[in-house]
Amino acid sequence: MSGGAATEAELDAEAMLPEEAFGAALAGLDAMTPRRLWLLARAGGSLRALWRAILSGEPGDHVPLGHLIREAPELTATWSRSAARVDVAALWDRCLGGPGDAVSIVGRPGYPVDLADDPLPPGVLFTRGSLDALTSPSVAIIGTRHATVGGMEVAAALGRELASAGIAVVSGLAKGIDGAAHRGALSADHGAAPIAVVGSGLDTVYPRCNTGLWEEVGRRGLLCSEVPPGTAPAAHRFPARNRIIAALADAVVVVESRARGGSLLTVSEAGSRGVPVMAVPGSVRSPASEGTNFLLVDGATPVVDALDVLVTLGLEARPSQRRRRRDRRPAPAPGDRELLELFGADALTLDTVVLRSGRPLPEVAVALGRLEVAGWLIRTGAWFERTGAGGGT
Repeated sequence: MSGGAATEAELDAEAMLPEEAFGAALAGLDAMTPRRLWLLARAGGSLRALWRAILSGEPGDHVPLGHLIREAPELTATWSRSAARVDVAALWDRCLGGPGDAVSIVGRPGYPVDLADDPLPPGVLFTRGSLDALTSPSVAIIGTRHATVGGMEVAAALGRELASAGIAVVSGLAKGIDGAAHRGALSADHGAAPIAVVGSGLDTVYPRCNTGLWEEVGRRGLLCSEVPPGTAPAAHRFPARNRIIAALADAVVVVESRARGGSLLTVSEAGSRGVPVMAVPGSVRSPASEGTNFLLVDGATPVVDALDVLVTLGLEARPSQRRRRRDRRPAPAPGDRELLELFGADALTLDTVVLRSGRPLPEVAVALGRLEVAGWLIRTGAWFERTGAGGGT
């Protein structure tokens, strides 16, 4: 759709498109953030109707949309202008333009279970390859783009040895350590399928020097993104991408990192999800190892070979062919846990929780907000409901 009111022909064409097409269109809107998209997608209503409401600039009865517009009224105009430039049918064709390309929506069939359990899963996930790659135990191997030759050799060796042991290697396909780890994983005979999470559209290779690696990961494993085809890389997308890397990993191994390297953002995301962090010791004279050596001082588990990683995962023997599921949500604080325990199978309003807990309304409102952000509660309008993902508290 290229602006103005929809013609009858355009509406007929849209009627033939699946819900995923409109999810893809929502993901590409200006000012759309991962949290906003998650709020819209998880509501479970018609994304087609939601798209038309955005296009018209009228939120109507769409509760999550109305909530976001009340939070930031300027979103109405921004999203409406952005939506008017989108041809949903053409975008959907691009979404299916490569071998094994697919789009899945959080909370709906086909969405990866391990990501659905995350505190902030991608509302819309674009994939190329096979989701079967997610059934293996997995380890993220990450590090600086400005790696030393020795660091890249270590990353490649770890990637190869872990893939040979049946461990899926996860990275962001960046230059340096990430790329070296995946080259190593792909060199393993009959190794586990690799997994990559990128910060641009699946048809927009970045960096260009990794074009061959990008294609091979998509062919033999799984390539993931939370932005639609045609989306160029941008600095703000990579920190958001890093949370997905942490969410897909059973452990994170940092091979080389500068003192303020982007890898440390992934480490932070892993820590908030209870994912073990490991680090390869480096020379105290090398700037490329400052960050990893600081991690070791702070208590990260040292890694000198793949066996160290397997021992940490409890897989020093033959690894299981299925991922071991765990609850990735951060544990609630004691006061928040008391409120969470008030929820059974029924949804409750803020006023009801205040009444049952006997605590001040502002305090309860803030606590419920924390529980919602952490993934323990879902809010629909004025109602809060406990989620079942990941098990109990």
